[in-house]
Amino acid sequence: MESLPGWTVRNGQNLTLQCIVDISTTSHVKPHHLVLFYKDDVMFYNVSSRENTESYFIPQARVYDSGKYKCTVILNNKEKTTPEYQVSVRGVPNPRVVLDKKEVIEGGVVTVNCSVEEEKAPIYFKIEKVSLESKTIKQSREKTSQNQNFVMVEFPIEEQDHILIFRCQAMILSGLQMETSDLTRSDLVTVRSSFSIPKFHVSPTGMITEGDQLHVKCTIQVTHLAQAFPEIIIQKDKAIVAHSRHGNEAVYSVMAAEEHNGNYTCKVEASRISKVSSIVVNITELFSKPKLESSITRLDEGESLSLQCTIPGAPPANFTIWKENMTVTQTQNFTKVASEWDSGTYMCTAAIGNVVKRSNKVQITVCEMLSEPWIFHDSRSEVVKGRTIAISCQSINGSLPISYHLLKANKTLESFQKSSSDPAVFKDKPTKDTEYQCIAENCHSHGKIISKVLRVKVIAPVEEVKLTIMLSEEVESGKAFVLQCCVNEGSGPITYRFYRENENKPFHETTTNDTQAIWHKAEASKEQEGQYYCTASNRANFARSLPQSNKLTVKVFLAPWKKGLIAVVVIGVIIVTLLLGARCYFLKKAKAKQMPVEMSRPAAPLLNSNNEKISSDPSPEANSHYGCNEDVGNHAVKSLDENKEDLNLDVEYTEVEVSLPDPHRAPEIKGTETVYSEIRKADRDFMENRCSICAMSSSERPRASRTSAVF
Repeated sequence: MESLPGWTVRNGQNLTLQCIVDISTTSHVKPHHLVLFYKDDVMFYNVSSRENTESYFIPQARVYDSGKYKCTVILNNKEKTTPEYQVSVRGVPNPRVVLDKKEVIEGGVVTVNCSVEEEKAPIYFKIEKVSLESKTIKQSREKTSQNQNFVMVEFPIEEQDHILIFRCQAMILSGLQMETSDLTRSDLVTVRSSFSIPKFHVSPTGMITEGDQLHVKCTIQVTHLAQAFPEIIIQKDKAIVAHSRHGNEAVYSVMAAEEHNGNYTCKVEASRISKVSSIVVNITELFSKPKLESSITRLDEGESLSLQCTIPGAPPANFTIWKENMTVTQTQNFTKVASEWDSGTYMCTAAIGNVVKRSNKVQITVCEMLSEPWIFHDSRSEVVKGRTIAISCQSINGSLPISYHLLKANKTLESFQKSSSDPAVFKDKPTKDTEYQCIAENCHSHGKIISKVLRVKVIAPVEEVKLTIMLSEEVESGKAFVLQCCVNEGSGPITYRFYRENENKPFHETTTNDTQAIWHKAEASKEQEGQYYCTASNRANFARSLPQSNKLTVKVFLAPWKKGLIAVVVIGVIIVTLLLGARCYFLKKAKAKQMPVEMSRPAAPLLNSNNEKISSDPSPEANSHYGCNEDVGNHAVKSLDENKEDLNLDVEYTEVEVSLPDPHRAPEIKGTETVYSEIRKADRDFMENRCSICAMSSSERPRASRTSAVF
């Protein structure tokens, strides 16, 4: 690939790009091949040809034609590409500068159009406003056009501008290098004034004396190009003394005085234009400023107050002494006995003709003596230890401001200065009974005034409660039982309440001024065992947070002599029980040895010798040995009846002759009778369980009785 006239050309030169192809073939006719031209990898031209060289013509190359070019040849699905070649176009065409006007008034605007029609965006423009007279750049603006090949920029016209030109320069980035055009200048722009520089006119001319009528006038000339009158302002120092918005002049008129000496400035403003001029005005003093003097500026009520107004040189003048815009006297001197109402700011004036001058100001302070300060606090509620109280101190009479100092135990606690008659309020948290005093002082020469003593009684809330038992936590039954509830600290009266665990109501309650309370039980018993606690409170405690003591466990035990007595009783009961058991055992054993032959049942009722039926109930003497075993006989008879049906034996009869004593007769009388009994033979087991008849002891047996049995 080749470039004609070269790979680097000047802006505006023609450029030809050639793609040269070398094709070998056996045919006499050259084959068709496709030639593609690329710029920065983007195809911009293609052609089908049989020639060895194909060209692309670029007329008047510009910066935007710079880039990397290559060409590609395609033949029978075969493709060849050249290397990339950099084409550089140097320089930028000179921009064109167009103005919207060639004549403009001060404060107006000129619009500058700068363009490079041959190039494509983005283009960077630099535009300058240049004074043709001084050849200086008065303003410079820079702007980039991203989408167009021109820019439009507005330039304001200032009051110092007269004849102007505008210059424009264009710059385009080509790769890594910035291409720059030459500066192109515009046509001349003529600036017309809308108004002239302001001028001062002061009258009277020559020497101006205090009392003369002073006129300060500022004038301007306005051209026909001006659309409205500008604003005219007259200033003395930085204060505006006169101004005008409609017209070509502004006037300041005043009777000349010393304070009118100084520098005056006239400023004319319209839109962006401002023109200024200045003048100095000198005024001759007619007489000096008066001076007010006082013998003393701070004095006590009742002392003498003297004021004097004087002028240096003592020219004849009319004097007036003032107190805060109120006339005190129209004489040069003033004397009186001072009172509190005489405090204030004083001044005097001196007048000669129409000239009146004011003196300096004098502050007079007349101090009224303070009354004894009143110290107090809110006594409607009691003071609780640790809580904040407000102590007020106030002097009803006395000049302000007043300084208050609060003393606590003869030591200064805090100080306040009050500029009103309201009391000074101090805050404190006393922990015990305290004495307070208040000291008040002001400007009076008497000095400090001290108040009476304020005694504050502080009640301490109950904070720690302890429950103890006298002697020991184990109490002997029948002895005294004493509980003591005490507090570490607390103001009386204190209410003590004694509780047992799990009980909501106290079993004892008392109120006392002492720090302890005692509950006494003369004789303790087992009923007093358990856990105890107490509460203590006074009027400083909240009802919802009453201090509660520790819980104390009390045990009641029996006295040693009672334990011994119980042991003796128990042992005695055991011995008696053992003796009774032994006696019954031996009685049973004796009855078993004396048991007679048991009869299953009688064949006929037993009859005595008189043929009377013998009673079933024996006499007391006969039954005295059977009292403990009545149940045994009954059980035996019952067993015999139940087993009667099981007997299958022969019945044998025995004749028994019994001689019984008569219980109602003497022992020597005897009787006999015959008893028949039916005796059956039975099993051994049955015989062991049968009922038996207890025999009488040998000592009680009748001597004449006789028993015979027939088997």
